[in-house]
Amino acid sequence: MQNIGCLPMRKLILLTIIIAFSVNLSKGQSVYLPYSYQLDQKFNSSVYSIQSSLHTSLKPFLIDSTLSSTYNAIMNRGVDSSRKTWIVRKIFNEHVFDVKTKEYTFYADYLPDLLIGRDFTDKVTTNLNTRGFQAGGTVGDKFSFYTSGFENSAKFPGYYNDVVNKYAFIPGQAYNRSYHGQPTGSQDWSYVTAIISYTPIKQLNITLGTDKTFIGDGYRSLLLSDFSANYPLLRLTANLGKVQYMMMWAYLEDINLHKFDTFGSNRRKWAVFHYLDWNITNRLSLGFFNALIAQEADDNGNFHGFDVNYVNPLFFSSSLGPSSQPDNVLVGFTGKYKIFDKTAVYGQLLIDDFKASNFFSGSNTTDNTNGVQLGIRGADLFRVKGFNYLLEYNSVKPYTYASPQAITSYTDYSQPLGDPLGANFREFIGILNYSIGNFDFTGQFNYARYGVDPADMNFGKDPFKPTTSASATTTDIGQGQTASLHYAEGTVSYLVNPKYNLRFELGGLYREEKNNSTGIRKTSLITFGLRSTFRSIYHDF
Repeated sequence: MQNIGCLPMRKLILLTIIIAFSVNLSKGQSVYLPYSYQLDQKFNSSVYSIQSSLHTSLKPFLIDSTLSSTYNAIMNRGVDSSRKTWIVRKIFNEHVFDVKTKEYTFYADYLPDLLIGRDFTDKVTTNLNTRGFQAGGTVGDKFSFYTSGFENSAKFPGYYNDVVNKYAFIPGQAYNRSYHGQPTGSQDWSYVTAIISYTPIKQLNITLGTDKTFIGDGYRSLLLSDFSANYPLLRLTANLGKVQYMMMWAYLEDINLHKFDTFGSNRRKWAVFHYLDWNITNRLSLGFFNALIAQEADDNGNFHGFDVNYVNPLFFSSSLGPSSQPDNVLVGFTGKYKIFDKTAVYGQLLIDDFKASNFFSGSNTTDNTNGVQLGIRGADLFRVKGFNYLLEYNSVKPYTYASPQAITSYTDYSQPLGDPLGANFREFIGILNYSIGNFDFTGQFNYARYGVDPADMNFGKDPFKPTTSASATTTDIGQGQTASLHYAEGTVSYLVNPKYNLRFELGGLYREEKNNSTGIRKTSLITFGLRSTFRSIYHDF
């Protein structure tokens, strides 16, 4: 692919001025809806209505007029206005602290996440002990802020604990402080989110902080998901009617590569993301995605500053780095069509390496690495209000997301920025969710087939491993040690306070992984506890 190039700085400034003055300088929303799939699906009936023109693929959403009525209904579900006692209202109805004036608003909550469980296969007791908080508010109608923090300790089921010990990292969260070079059974970590959001005009939002971004309409995203840890980001989102355009800069880390300073700081890398979503009609939308990963320091310890080319508002199509230390560039496409009211089919195509002659011939050489997603999701299944559903298929070829040097792999803290399974897999997912009164029921089933890397070999499953260490010259999905995964999970919860999702929750999990070399590993887990927050903690990998 040829490099589009970058605009000179004076042209970039001119473009910004043109955009700013060519739109209506009206009020805009700056408050984000916290993103997790479990919360997001509650909005299916609104966002996938054929009457809605909302851009659905970029998350988290800004709460606008399309979402506000559904948001208010969710945040007040089960609230009883007749309760008069202050302590009762705080437990069941309100934020712990809640201040509202004409000039500003502020709220704050204590967030417990307390679980006890039993893994009947490994015969161990599991637990999660989280002490958390959230605080947020607005200043005027253009500025908002949000922060949450969690101090955690846990004992996980065996398969999850193995992943934590392998990377010394809680997937999607933070460092495992209990890990000191040796595997451990008890984990300890802290996790923080903090963003400020500014909407100077209705058509432009500027977000700065430490958070995640999700691109797509599915449960998974092959382009950019919320599975990895939080990262520092600056995100600009322009909403120009039928077109939404996002440009984001992020600062990622790697905890496994050689460190160059005496403080032991992690190796760092820059990431630049572009996403353009076009609502052709209220039913049909198409999107284009582009990502570039660039190292801050090469393998020789030579540091490079932030390249002004990364400010380019146009899409990158090839590496901007030197041929000896190239950047990693990916492109992708999204699509969605509302086949019925409140029901949409969606898809993604990810292209990493591309060679036209081999791509169209169906060749399985490493000249072409890509991923495909197809799915359907919607609300009010069988005309039952609040009955949400999703069916999804994902497939990613071996060596996708990887790079000749590990530092520019499509990862953060060695965790995939796409699907949790990395690459070299096919995956089917089904999710049902039903809410009635204060009760919520969720059932999920996953099936996946993938290739596992034997010791000291690289058949393309782990994006962190450099392509220079490849053990195969083909990209047959499942190459290496063939494995399969059956995963089923169900939860029943009773909502106590909707403002911070405080609930009692009973859950059951069954996981069976078959590996042609190592045999079968099963997990049967039952959990119960008092939970809160809207954060996503994934177990289905």
